Amino acid sequence: MRTLYPEIYPYKEHLINVDSQHTLYVEESGNAEGIPVLFIHGGPGGATSGAQRRFFSPEKYRIILFDQRGCGKSTPHASLENNTTQDLINDIEKIRELLSIDAWLLFGGSWGSTLSLLYAQAYPERVSGMILRGIFLAREQDIQWFYQQGASAIFPDYWQDFICLIPKNEQGNLLSAYYQRLTSQNEIERMAAAKAWAVWEGRCSTLDPNPNIVDHFADPHTALSIARIEAHYFINQAFIESNQIIENAGKIAHIRTTLVHGRYDMICPIEQAHTLHQVLPNAELHIVRDAGHSSFEAGTIDNLVRATDDFARSSA
Repeated sequence: MRTLYPEIYPYKEHLINVDSQHTLYVEESGNAEGIPVLFIHGGPGGATSGAQRRFFSPEKYRIILFDQRGCGKSTPHASLENNTTQDLINDIEKIRELLSIDAWLLFGGSWGSTLSLLYAQAYPERVSGMILRGIFLAREQDIQWFYQQGASAIFPDYWQDFICLIPKNEQGNLLSAYYQRLTSQNEIERMAAAKAWAVWEGRCSTLDPNPNIVDHFADPHTALSIARIEAHYFINQAFIESNQIIENAGKIAHIRTTLVHGRYDMICPIEQAHTLHQVLPNAELHIVRDAGHSSFEAGTIDNLVRATDDFARSSA
């Protein structure tokens, strides 16, 4: 079974002003002359970390990580202004141009898979391949599954902790109720909602309980961006048309694509990967039999590292 590559550090870091408000953190590591790969993190509202560099051979890849608007080291933190899917697609294209990359491999999980697919549909000629994990199609049914009814039946104990913050008369639309609190001027109310939202996600992300992942999600800095930005995107249907990814799949059918999905993913049920595979029949679909949603479960790591190694070999 493959494991992560050894820890490495960036050889170059950038702060890119993408508009009058937002500055993005971008880093490069690995081989400056290697295969360019863009790691697209999840959320929306997550962030990059050093561990994410380790899915790629540092000898073969030019590894590019960036924090999306309002996330991680990008500023202003947790900002919702000028923060839409189209803004993020435009940002990715600006990064590509700044780094003088003709075409790159996209590597994304969860929301990162969503954004990878949407960018590829907008700029198919700029994508040499995709390795996607925990497919999220961002349809209304996918959002409702995790934030209204669905995962609640699998984790009823965790669900009670999630909904107890919301009065019963508002529980018929939890997304709206949380959004109101996450955008409140009351800092105590805002942070309590952020922690409850993020802990719910962290608890559900792995097949086996992982307190380290839950603690990461519960960190106040992380929780605020994840909760605020996810609620902002999801209450706006991810700023895309209904079923947009599936209906535009023909634009990317020629792109070499590997899909990796945990059989027991309770955040993004495997139906989403199966549905995508139906319209991308040339893609490889790898179902990890003993994994949930996280990219850092052993079987998922094995599949992802094998996929990046295979892409590097075929590109030599």
